[in-house]
Amino acid sequence: MIIGTSGDVIGRYERGDITPSVDVVAKIADVLEVSVDYLIGKTKLVIDKNTLNRLEEISNLSEDKKSYVFNLIDMCLRDFKTKKAYAG
Repeated sequence: MIIGTSGDVIGRYERGDITPSVDVVAKIADVLEVSVDYLIGKTKLVIDKNTLNRLEEISNLSEDKKSYVFNLIDMCLRDFKTKKAYAG
């Protein structure tokens, strides 16, 4: 198995018979390409690896560059919401 455990153990996780360790949960999330938060039901947001990588790159920018990127995103979101409001 990719996460280093047997199918029987995975079945026991799925049935709620046992609880996986944090390390196992992280491995399962990696294999399924979702966040741990998504896997445990704390969010419905699924972020693909490309998007996650882009967010990590943004986090490494200087504060003024981050602000510029977020302002562009805010502008696009505002325009999208405006068009959606007038279309409906």
